[in-house]
Amino acid sequence: MPCTFSDYIVLIDNKGARDVQLLQRPSILQFGKFGDSAVNPRAVTFLVNDSKPNLQRHVGDIEVDLVNCDIRRFNTDSVHLKWPGQKSNEYNSWFAITLTHSNGLFTISGILRHPSEPPPSGQQDVSNWPAIEDTQTLNTKVAMIMKTQTPMVTSGLGFQKKLHCQFAIDHKKPNVSVQWYQQYHGERRNLFSHATHSGQREGRGVELINLAGGDLSYTLPFTEVKHAGTYVCSVSVFPLSSTLDIGLQIQESPRVSISVGPKLTLQDGEMVKVVCEAENYYPLDVHFAWHMHEPASSSQRVGAPLPKELNNILLSSHKNNMDKTYSLSAFFYLEASQRHSGRQFTCTVSHQSLRIPIKKSFVLIVEEPSSWLFTLTVCSLLVLLLYVLYVLLRYLHQGEYYLLSCLLHHHKSIYVYELKDIKMTHCFSPQLENTHCRKSHTDCTS
Repeated sequence: MPCTFSDYIVLIDNKGARDVQLLQRPSILQFGKFGDSAVNPRAVTFLVNDSKPNLQRHVGDIEVDLVNCDIRRFNTDSVHLKWPGQKSNEYNSWFAITLTHSNGLFTISGILRHPSEPPPSGQQDVSNWPAIEDTQTLNTKVAMIMKTQTPMVTSGLGFQKKLHCQFAIDHKKPNVSVQWYQQYHGERRNLFSHATHSGQREGRGVELINLAGGDLSYTLPFTEVKHAGTYVCSVSVFPLSSTLDIGLQIQESPRVSISVGPKLTLQDGEMVKVVCEAENYYPLDVHFAWHMHEPASSSQRVGAPLPKELNNILLSSHKNNMDKTYSLSAFFYLEASQRHSGRQFTCTVSHQSLRIPIKKSFVLIVEEPSSWLFTLTVCSLLVLLLYVLYVLLRYLHQGEYYLLSCLLHHHKSIYVYELKDIKMTHCFSPQLENTHCRKSHTDCTS
């Protein structure tokens, strides 16, 4: 596996001043046994011997092109301790290694131990680290390894999230100190710590029963906006230490609504304010767009006119909600016109929490304004009809004179009977004569 080896060179000028420079060197990470030939003899080779913990098993059958490998010297600050399994005449050179999957499947960090001869000064620091030749092969063993399968976590609000972290040491019953802390906007917040040699524990979120098996995963019971940031999982076995960074992003999708229904009916020339609102989203950035197009253009693929984006859009100020989310609205003033009748207006909201934008639409219906003369005529007729009905009901109620017309088919004459002080009586026949009806004859002119 190709790697980048971060080495240091020390330059001393004519005045004896020392200048330490970082040097990026190509190298190879190779798994095998002691004495195996280097795959690339022209590069620095870190030959990782079969041992526990097994680095190759943690990497798995992943294509090497998908893994970024970085190796650098590890400084123990001139502390020399005999590491378990180390021979009496050996001196340890330490190298930190980080393997990162390009698609975010895992991140692995660890410490490699390279047995070597002691340096002349007996101390390991930048000035007297043993030089490594370009074609040199370094036999190493894994002293410590850490792995996370959740290097980047994305969550909405109100969820339980587990930040995965596991570790392994190359010897039994090590004096291990583990810790979790959060970094956000330059501030550090301690979450959990535990030391096996003292049994002292602070914080919560890690199951102690799982620590014996190397499971240091941290659980957030209920995600909030304040939980966003970088979480650091740390393991220390003096004088070595290793960390893993796990990012937690809080993304809450907006709730989108518009202030009108699916159909908006207006009269020609009428003006109304149309509002599109996005509520309770996080993080801050959100994008609005209003478009106008024909209702059929969404289904018509060939020859359909392109939607026209509206330019007279205004934005409200951001609203900060109690849960640290945001709300924002985009609005415009719509003046109804007959040429826009039947057009569809669509509000599109984009946010990083959405795979596809949210769209809300309505159709504008524009009606001609009613004529004032027509309205006046109709109202006058209604008033007249109500008056006539009032008069008729009054006469019927009081029992006054009523006129009854009787068409006589046989004599082509009209006989009019006056009915007085009684209610309606059938006087439609000329043969009907009694004391209550008085007949008068009038020639029929039509």
